[in-house]
Amino acid sequence: MALRLATSGTPLAVWNRTSARSDPLREAGAVVMEGPAEVFARADVVLLMLADDQALDSVLGRGTPHFAERVAGHVVVHMGTTSPAYSRELEYDVRAAGGRYVEAPVSGSRVPAEHGQLVGMLAGAEDAVAVVRPLLAPVCRTTFVCGPAPNALLMKLAVNLFLITQVTGLTEAFHFAERQGLDRQLFLDVLDAGPMASAVSRMKAPKLLDRDFAVQAAAHDVLKNNRLIADAARGSGLASPLLDVCHALFEETVASGYGGEDMAAVLRALEARTAQGNRRGAARP
Repeated sequence: MALRLATSGTPLAVWNRTSARSDPLREAGAVVMEGPAEVFARADVVLLMLADDQALDSVLGRGTPHFAERVAGHVVVHMGTTSPAYSRELEYDVRAAGGRYVEAPVSGSRVPAEHGQLVGMLAGAEDAVAVVRPLLAPVCRTTFVCGPAPNALLMKLAVNLFLITQVTGLTEAFHFAERQGLDRQLFLDVLDAGPMASAVSRMKAPKLLDRDFAVQAAAHDVLKNNRLIADAARGSGLASPLLDVCHALFEETVASGYGGEDMAAVLRALEARTAQGNRRGAARP
């Protein structure tokens, strides 16, 4: 995402917790900073794409005197995926310290990010959103204003609920067709010709066919999102039965050592369950 911004001509001051990852950005014209304090000193709008709330708090210096020094007078843009409750509290703290706050999570994996085809969701005060929205044009093919925070994160979780259940359903159907002795490519061709075809199915089908689990969206990240969605659902008293099944399958995928593979590797959990069922069946008298 940062590389898309840099190559589009957006002036960038960047910092990454893993310093080597900034090298391509330096080559693209971005100025690489020594730490987050230098980024805040140089930029009025600071985009944060970090792994979790602990990383965000650390980079912002939240809970220390450095927090107010960094965020005052800045637009702080939270682009990662955390719980909506965390984002609500962070917005309160940023505004209390004299800053402005925007949620801007995105939908899409590595390939859409590389091609500037992400879908952005924004939430926050209207004046702050108006500053941030045009900045995301190089990385997002479209953006949606979702109202006050944490509505953008809630929207992202709702979208991810559909994504997780959709990919898991596709994978289970592929596993079924394969174990029934059907031609796997023919199954995927039939699927692609019908009304269930989608950009997601067209992206994941070749990976299932080739057992190509190179990462587009990692299984451990899917599990993290699944937990966030489940927590939000429980907090609102909502049932999520399909998500709960997916939750168990991705937990099994990660526990088996495949968390760093693409989410299509949930196929491994389905195969393991099938093998376990066959062993139980063979053991019966």
